[in-house]
Order: sequence, then structure tokens, then C-alpha cells
Amino acid sequence: MKNKTGKRKIGKIIKYIVLGCIGVLVVSTLLCALLHATYFKKRYEQIQPYGELVDVFDGKMHITKAGEGENTIVLLPGLGDGLPSADFAPLIRELSKDNQVVCVDYFGVGFSSETNRDRTCRNYVDEIREVLKNAEIEGPYVLMPHSISSLYCECYASLYPDEVKAIISLDGSSSAYAGDVPDIMKKVIPVLYRIKGFCGVEIDTMLTTNKKQLIEEYGYTQKEVDDYIIYQGFAVNSNLIDTSINMGVYINDVMALEYPSEVPFYKIISGYTYTHKAGNLSGEQYHMDHLKRVGATDSYSILDGTHIIYRNNAKEIAAITKDFLSSI
Repeated sequence: MKNKTGKRKIGKIIKYIVLGCIGVLVVSTLLCALLHATYFKKRYEQIQPYGELVDVFDGKMHITKAGEGENTIVLLPGLGDGLPSADFAPLIRELSKDNQVVCVDYFGVGFSSETNRDRTCRNYVDEIREVLKNAEIEGPYVLMPHSISSLYCECYASLYPDEVKAIISLDGSSSAYAGDVPDIMKKVIPVLYRIKGFCGVEIDTMLTTNKKQLIEEYGYTQKEVDDYIIYQGFAVNSNLIDTSINMGVYINDVMALEYPSEVPFYKIISGYTYTHKAGNLSGEQYHMDHLKRVGATDSYSILDGTHIIYRNNAKEIAAITKDFLSSI
């Protein structure tokens, strides 16, 4: 009898603990959502564009320009980057010492508006071309994409090789292996993003961001870090969601194109992705097979750091870029 009574007490305790945890989670979520919709929204609306807004198709795209030089380097962000002009800032400063640098915010990213255009690889290419053309920035361009943007740039070079002087990929996504987002994930991803968009991630980003390191070691300003954190909380929109569920389509589209041998390709790889698995592949195989596909098996460097390789390697990337461009 005593054993049964003891088990009931333990069961009640566990029940109360679980209910308490759920209660804390619900309250925390609602508090974050409230702060996101009031305090952070007000700060978000006060941040002014770093560069200029350019008319492109059915909206406006934001670009930031810096420096002068023989080469025009076009920086293109990875998926989910809330504010590229702040996130790339130290790299922009380093590269602009010898080059003209243009940082592009895609539709639905940073200071750019959203678009009703389908999120396809070729539409991304058309939008990159159009914003540069309308801003009167002449090519051929050195495209410097991060992550998924590498796919857009390979597509760009394949379709318009005369407009691309070279591609320098920053831990770019591989186009060597077919991929697709499972149907179930195509349903789950929008829900998860909408929850994230409702709650905001400003507080989480604040807690996980080493602001002191970014400013003192990596060369960011206080404003750039603060603005980036705020904008990450407002990064979710229909353009981001559509891009996320179409990543596999982009890879397959690029694989169907032949990369032009006349466009030099260089890949800067993060030590993290090189040593960690990518699905069933080793990181090394993932990157090396990509380089083989674009005919650049000897054109790469491995730098210490995470997938966001440009944050702690701005000077190194600038030096690699200078050497590579002087060799072509």
C-alpha cells in the first residue's frame, strides 16, 4: 500500500514539474513575442539603410557600395542572413582597400522589400543582374557568394559567362549532389518559420552572440552588431520560406548546367564544414567533389572557423582574394 502511495506522489511531482516547464515555456514565448512586437519593432523601424535602394522588377533592392579598384566584387549573403550590410561589414572594409565592393540584399533580406516573383535560381540571377545594371555598376563582376548563394552564382556564370570575371565562394553549397527537401519538411518548415517570426529571435541572438569578440577581435562596430541582432528578429517572410523549401530544386537546376571553364572558381572552406559530415558524406568529399564539378580542384583554402567563415577571417579572405585575382 505504501509503495502505491509513494508512486502516486512521485507521479504527481513529475506531472507538476512537466506542467511547470510547459507554463514557463508558454510565458517565455508570449513575453518574447510581446517584446518583439513592441520594443524590438520600434528599434527595427528606426534603423536606416546603410546604402541605397534600387528599383528592381516589382520592388526595391538594397545595395551597399565601398571602395574603388580594377575589380568589382559582389558580396551575396547566405540563407537567413538578416542584415548582410552589417554582417559583411569588416569584410567589406578589407576588400574595399583594393576593390570596388557591392553588397546586395536579396528581396526579403535586410533593407530590401519583398517580391511576388517566384523564388527560383534563375530569378535570383535575374535580380542580381538587374540591381547591378540599374545601379549603373559595370561588370564583369567577381561574385563572392556565401553558402546557398554559391548556387545562384554558378547559375549566373553558366548563363552569362561574359559577365563574370570569377567566383570566390565562401563555404558555398555544393552543386555536385542532387538534393531535395522532403515533402513533410516542406509542410513543417513554414510552420517553424512562422513561429520564429511571431516570437522573434532577438533575445536568443543576444544571448548567443559574443558582442565583445565581434567588436574587439573581428572588427565590427557596436552599431553593426546591434543592428544585426535586431534585424535577425525580423528576417522571416514569405520570400525566405519559399527559398528554404526550394533549396533542393536549386541544386538540381544548377547540376543541369555546365559550368563554364573560362570562369575561374575559388572556394574558401571553413574548417568546421570540412571536418564534419554533410549527410552521408564526409565534409572533405562534399567540398572536393564540388570543386571537381566546377573544374577547380586545386583552387581552395581551408580557414579556421564555422560556416560563417567571413566573420573571423576578413583579413585572410581579402589576402586570398588579392592573390587569386592577380593570378587570373
